Amino acid sequence: MMEEDRNKDVHTENAPHHGDDEHHSFIGHDLDSKRNEEYAQEFTADNLRDSDIPEDDANPGTFYGWAGIALALISFFVWPIILGAASIIFGFVARSRDVDTLGNIAIGLGAISMIIALFIIPFLF
Repeated sequence: MMEEDRNKDVHTENAPHHGDDEHHSFIGHDLDSKRNEEYAQEFTADNLRDSDIPEDDANPGTFYGWAGIALALISFFVWPIILGAASIIFGFVARSRDVDTLGNIAIGLGAISMIIALFIIPFLF
């Protein structure tokens, strides 16, 4: 008796008939909804981008690298210690963002500007 009660409580459902044309709800209907998965897959975030810049060129570290180089070049003429130190900092930030070449150039130019201001210019005048 106990086994019969156990079998009565267990109820299994039939598998759904997704995409089956023999299913009673599809009789007489020609539905294109079976292709929704493929259509929805075509809309991605790449289609909604505002700019046409490739992702490789859009690295924010390039800004820090170019800004560091600009500060280093300006530091040869005005405020060599302050702008030279700023260019070195920007160079390290650029290197931390995987823009090694621009970062190294900014660090080198900033260091040269500071060395010239501290050790060469005072002995010329």
